[in-house]
Amino acid sequence: LVQRFYNLRRAQLSTVEPNLAHKALARLQQELRGDVTIVTQNVDDLHERGGASDVIHMHGELKKIRCRACSSVFDWQGDCTQETACPSCARAPALRPHIVWFGEMPFHMELIGEKLEACDLFISVGTSGNVYPAAGFVANVQAIGRAHTIEVNLEPSEGASMFSEHRHGKAGELLPIIVEELLN
Repeated sequence: LVQRFYNLRRAQLSTVEPNLAHKALARLQQELRGDVTIVTQNVDDLHERGGASDVIHMHGELKKIRCRACSSVFDWQGDCTQETACPSCARAPALRPHIVWFGEMPFHMELIGEKLEACDLFISVGTSGNVYPAAGFVANVQAIGRAHTIEVNLEPSEGASMFSEHRHGKAGELLPIIVEELLN
């Protein structure tokens, strides 16, 4: 059932396209002097298809699988079943989606922590603000005290009071405006 669920999600990726928000963030990466890192809780590849290059997928990626036996991670386009053998160690059943499930530690937390410590602008886009550890990122940035923080969301999140600036509405409408302001 789990493999079938993720096989369907993986196949569904070909039916969706990056939106204006994905493209705006890619433009910011390409045109702003300095480093722009996107940390996403999404498991799709829309940031990359929108043109972004420095993307950290803290909850994993639909287009990857991982072997429980040898810990190898593979790019994966098609279906995966219990009978699919690991390309590295040949064990089966051993493959699982490269997705963080409830109760598991998100990926790349040390790297994300380094990026948060170094940032001077933190923009949170489209999140409820109540799923940790991502909900705590703005507090991490504020503790350092040098970054400007912007919340971009349909409505105020659980942690809205922690942001120095709020932009409420659709990310696809607001992010192109914010990126234009930052580049000018």
